[in-house]
Amino acid sequence: MRSKLPIALAGVLALGLSACSTAASDPGSDTTGTTTTLKVSTIGLTSDAGLMLGIDKGFFKDEGLEIEVSTVANPPAGIAAAQSGQIDLAYTPTIPLLNAMSQGVPLSIVAAADGYEDGAINGDDLTTVDDTGLVVAKDAGIASPKDLEGKSVAIPARKAQLEVTVSKLIKDDGGDPAKVNWMVLDFASAVQSLKQGRVDAAALVAPFIGSAQEAGGVLLASPGIEFFREGAVGVWVAGQSTVDGKHEALAKFQTAINKANAYANENTDEVQAKAAEVTKQPLEDIQSGTDTYWPTEVRAADVERVNKALVELGFLTEEVNLDQVLFTK
Repeated sequence: MRSKLPIALAGVLALGLSACSTAASDPGSDTTGTTTTLKVSTIGLTSDAGLMLGIDKGFFKDEGLEIEVSTVANPPAGIAAAQSGQIDLAYTPTIPLLNAMSQGVPLSIVAAADGYEDGAINGDDLTTVDDTGLVVAKDAGIASPKDLEGKSVAIPARKAQLEVTVSKLIKDDGGDPAKVNWMVLDFASAVQSLKQGRVDAAALVAPFIGSAQEAGGVLLASPGIEFFREGAVGVWVAGQSTVDGKHEALAKFQTAINKANAYANENTDEVQAKAAEVTKQPLEDIQSGTDTYWPTEVRAADVERVNKALVELGFLTEEVNLDQVLFTK
């Protein structure tokens, strides 16, 4: 996921490719006078600062929208709520989105929530834009991702985002991810196991990457940006009932959030202060961490690239039909 993860969200990356349940609900129109209320679920990431700053600046109010924000445990929970109409828009990275769609869940991508700026993959230090990292034990004999064959690698959950992104690193390096001994450990336990030699490598997020390096680990790669490369990664999605019943309101949300994203990219101090408030992290930690980027559009290629990779890696049996996935005004 392309955004800084606070410690409280250490379990969020365990979501990845899990199934989404359904629930019955009447989405309704929820309007008061000329103002339309949209219920939006987030998972408490730094990138939420773009949305929250947009609310503070009145970008949504200018469009006749009132935004009610709630926090859910993980993207599959948000997807399930959006599918059932309990909420109007949910944050999700494209990996769990595509998994849900592969199971027949009709969803539309309304706007970008976070991602990577075009050309960021060519930077000299990928750690400034990617807060995920593959850390290996100093004496494990691992010089490249292919060397992970036969080694034990800690991940927060099977078939979730970190296993997906690290698997691509391995395959692109000529290795076989199926030959890796994947071990499910929470991030704190993964760092401890790496330090004690119980695992050879660990796929981590900030700030656990720094903890692993302080314990003697070596950062081998930045799997997030190397997988997604550029464009939108986290997106705002709506279920079919909301698309049908609140199409005009979603179009206005798209306009407002794109304005908010552009503002966030241009006003670093403001958005970092808001991110610290949202995540309840010290401001200095936000300032010293990775640089969050808010795309102002979702391109078909951003989603297609992930779709193809999931099939090539064996996480999906066939590509998801993306003909109607992008919301249009």
